Amino acid sequence: MKLYYSPAACSLAPHIALEESRLPYTTKRVDLKTHKVADGSDYYAINPKGYVPLLELDDGARLSEVAVILQYIADRKPGTLAPDFGGMDRYRHMEWLNFIATEIHKQFAPLWHPAPAETHEAQRAKLATRFEFVAKALGTQPYLTGKQFTIADAYLFTLLRWAGPLKVDISRWPVLTQYMERVAARPAVQAVLVAEGLTKPKHEATPA
Repeated sequence: MKLYYSPAACSLAPHIALEESRLPYTTKRVDLKTHKVADGSDYYAINPKGYVPLLELDDGARLSEVAVILQYIADRKPGTLAPDFGGMDRYRHMEWLNFIATEIHKQFAPLWHPAPAETHEAQRAKLATRFEFVAKALGTQPYLTGKQFTIADAYLFTLLRWAGPLKVDISRWPVLTQYMERVAARPAVQAVLVAEGLTKPKHEATPA
């Protein structure tokens, strides 16, 4: 499989899922400003939507949309990164994926674009109500659906990383900051953050 990604974008979620799954994959970096792949090819020719992520399968078929790609990856190893299909646990998991996609991901979107300060503040207030809901769920368990890390956590972690750059304060919910630290400590997550240039390898010394 081949993942088209841009560092720190929502494509970070399937990148984490691929690494967690230990499935064989490669990556292609996309510049979202020029819409060029690292090799100079036109990304629009590969994905007419123009955004990441895009997962190219071994047979050449391509999948887009974060929540769909995440589930495809999880279902390559059933029961590891998402509950098996057919039971209520899977539908509860899909409920989380849909909530993250529509009530967190899309609510962050306006903050990436210029707007009056009051417009951005109203958007941050709206996000706060969503974080309150998430914080309650994480108050009694380490991950969104319980004790096991899933693709829903890969997605939520990716979006919560946007809070700092977009001046969304999540420090009022200590459980969220603890959750971020917990997910970031996972070896697969660390490996992806290093691969995307978002953090330095642990063994690399910090300059004095």
